[in-house]
Amino acid sequence: MSYNYTAAKTRCLFVIVVIALIELSGCKKYLDVVPDNVATIENAFKLRNEAEKYLFTCYSYLPKNGDNWYNAGMFTAAEIIVPEADQSNWHAAYRIARGQQNKDAPLFDEWGGARKGNPGNTRFDHLKIWRAIRHCNIFLENIQDRSKVPDLSLDERTRWIGEVKFLKAYYHFYMLQMYGPIPIVDKNLDGEDMLHKRMPVDECVNFISALLDESVEGLPSRIVDENTQLGRVTQPIALAVKAKLLVLAASPLFNGNPDYLNFKDNDGTSLFNSTFDAGKWVKARDASKAAVEAALQNGHQLYEYRNDIFNLSPETKVQLNIRNAVTDRWNTEVVWGLSNSYFGNEGACMPPMVRGANINRGQLQGKWAASMSIAKMFYTKNGVPLEEDKTLNFSNYTALRTAIPAERYNIEGNYPTARLNFDREPRFYADLGFDGGVWYMKDGNATGSDINTFYVQSKNSNRAGFGDFVNWNETGYFIKKLVHWESTTNSSAAPTWRTFPWPEIRLADLYLLYAESINEVEGGSSTAIEYLNRVRKRAGLNGVVESWSAYSNNPSKFSTKAGLREIIQRERLIELAFEGQRFWDIRRWKLASTEFNRDITALNIYGKTSETYNVERVVWSMKFIAPRDYLWPIGNYEIRRNAKLVENPGW
Repeated sequence: MSYNYTAAKTRCLFVIVVIALIELSGCKKYLDVVPDNVATIENAFKLRNEAEKYLFTCYSYLPKNGDNWYNAGMFTAAEIIVPEADQSNWHAAYRIARGQQNKDAPLFDEWGGARKGNPGNTRFDHLKIWRAIRHCNIFLENIQDRSKVPDLSLDERTRWIGEVKFLKAYYHFYMLQMYGPIPIVDKNLDGEDMLHKRMPVDECVNFISALLDESVEGLPSRIVDENTQLGRVTQPIALAVKAKLLVLAASPLFNGNPDYLNFKDNDGTSLFNSTFDAGKWVKARDASKAAVEAALQNGHQLYEYRNDIFNLSPETKVQLNIRNAVTDRWNTEVVWGLSNSYFGNEGACMPPMVRGANINRGQLQGKWAASMSIAKMFYTKNGVPLEEDKTLNFSNYTALRTAIPAERYNIEGNYPTARLNFDREPRFYADLGFDGGVWYMKDGNATGSDINTFYVQSKNSNRAGFGDFVNWNETGYFIKKLVHWESTTNSSAAPTWRTFPWPEIRLADLYLLYAESINEVEGGSSTAIEYLNRVRKRAGLNGVVESWSAYSNNPSKFSTKAGLREIIQRERLIELAFEGQRFWDIRRWKLASTEFNRDITALNIYGKTSETYNVERVVWSMKFIAPRDYLWPIGNYEIRRNAKLVENPGW
């Protein structure tokens, strides 16, 4: 495919405008450059500069997961919800959580490239994944021909080939994750031949895995020129995606799933192997280990806040360990940051604060909310689930309790709030804001101290409460995790947000994938617990064995494969909360029929007193039809257009 810019003058003007925008934004990362597509394929590969523009084109289709409209996982699990009267209810992924997916006009339609966000906003609807793969094939076909681009060095040619092989593999993986069996588009065809059929899942996995292996051979181990190349693919990124691919392939959704026993194409070929294969978990374990080792060898490590110039409390420093692992730009924990997609919704997360000067609800909206089930998901301070802690009673979790001075770094002193908000693990306080909850920001105190700093009041008519026209929090639980602690909000002027490249893969994610795959192979493995504990330690918790033995009413839970599996799964859901991972994990574990058929409950945000506010209510109910909803529908249009395709079961 080529783009026809008919006038060189127009093309030059476009480049000038793009350069000006980049200079104005102050961000010069590699993937911020909008590709200037050349007039013909022939011209694209005559010289290095033009070929590099085509490389940009191949990168430009990466999902913009830092933009809430275009991250398929961020809203589909109802992990984040918005006000009922907000137009965001039309968000395609949000509607999927409500059971509104359909085959006539599929929501978040990556197959056709439409309806990925607000249906009235088509900014990125042209970013079709199949088009991305076509560009990758064109690039590889030409750049692998050494007679072309004569001014390109061998080392750079090798690297570019590795990058685009990775991108081609990743785009296939992205579609596999949504649709299951997909066409393998290894080369571009014309006419009727370009209408591909779907291939069995195992063949898709093998193809993507082999392509990732090939990409690693040409990729650098790390980025050296951080001023211009952050966001470009490295060996640790490719190995991390391979680990995620093989864990997906080994998980219950794709490994021996009896629901797809009769799922065949028009020729009678089975598209799923319905026999469980334990060897897939071995491959997943080995791939996860390789990804972890590559990340560690190239300088990645779990984030730890070290620059303590404000003499912060231990409680606040642990919270910054957790928050900054996501929001601190290019920190060492981020294995793959998407510099094509900076997170820009901090204002949707943070409400006006007590002791803060800005009370503008248009600037500090605080409308992204977590449901009560998410708030209950986090551990107690003893590192075990609420329902398992034998030393703490949460049976009446909306009952009022008043914070004592020792709790002042998590909850405003002498403030009455729900029992659910007390005695919780550090990630609860790092990830969530709530009525009475402290929300530490660098400018929340004139000295930068965490004493007498920001806190939330969110009852009806409070500055963070119900009452604005559209910007309010529907549940009483705010998303603190995605707000950078150094953003400037304590002024009557508009906030200055320290936006950050979306952390697509963190080291903590890889540790937990490795622990999960080891457990599936070995069961109750001490090595699995070791990697699980690395994540828990950074989160301010004791190890699994110590926590469960001392505080759980099921003290030996970790000693069995099934028990440790449950612990690992919950750890992933907590550690990666609000990062768009929950949806994909719940699906691959085949837990969606339970988890995605729950009531979304909230505090009574209309209450004006502590007693009337801290009452649980139902907002709406999720809907998931199993097994149909485990795979996206391709849609009537695409099925009619290509007779070789078969629709996913149930659609």
